[in-house]
Amino acid sequence: MNPIGQEELNGGDLHGEALRTPSESTSPARGVGTRLLGALAFGALTFGSAALGNSVSRPNLWYRRLRKSKANPPSWVFGPVWSVLYTAIAASGYRVWAAPSSPASSADRARALRLWTLQLGLNASWSPLFFGRRQPVASAAVALALVPAIAAYAVTARKVDRTAAALMLPYLGWSAFAAYLNAEIVRKNALA
Repeated sequence: MNPIGQEELNGGDLHGEALRTPSESTSPARGVGTRLLGALAFGALTFGSAALGNSVSRPNLWYRRLRKSKANPPSWVFGPVWSVLYTAIAASGYRVWAAPSSPASSADRARALRLWTLQLGLNASWSPLFFGRRQPVASAAVALALVPAIAAYAVTARKVDRTAAALMLPYLGWSAFAAYLNAEIVRKNALA
C-alpha cells in the first residue's frame, strides 16, 4: 500500500482541500497527557468563574424586594441551567484549543481563545456586580457586552470546530435572556 493512509484515499479532495499526510490528518493536535491537562485547565477556569459568581449569588432580601419581569424564572432554575451551560462553555473552549492545527486555523484558534477568555471574564464579573455590589445598571452593561462576545466567539470557533460553536448556542440564548431580565430590573426599579 502506498504511504497515504486509507482515510486520505477515501476522503481525497472532496472539499477542495489538498491531500494531507497521515500524520496531519489522523494524529491529535496534542498528546493525551497534554490534552488531559488542557481539559482540566478549561474546566478549572470555567468552574472557578462559576464558583466566584456563586459565592455572591445567593438571593438575599435586597434581590427578593426588587421588582422583576414576569418572565423571571424561579431561583431554583438557575443552578441546574448554569451547571449545564458552564459544562458547555468549558467543553467548547477545550475543543477549540485541542483541535488539530493547520496554518489556516492558527489565527482563528488564537482569536477564538481570546474571545473565549473575554466572555468568561465578563461572565465572571456579572454576579459580583449585581449581587455583591448591588449595581444592576453596571451588571446590565456587562450583560449587554457579554452577548456579542459570546456570539463573536461562536462565529470564530466555528472556523476551528463546529461542535465548539454549537455548544455555545444555548449559553448565547440564556445570556440574551438574562440581559433582558437584568434590564427589566433596572427599568422596573428606576435604577438608572
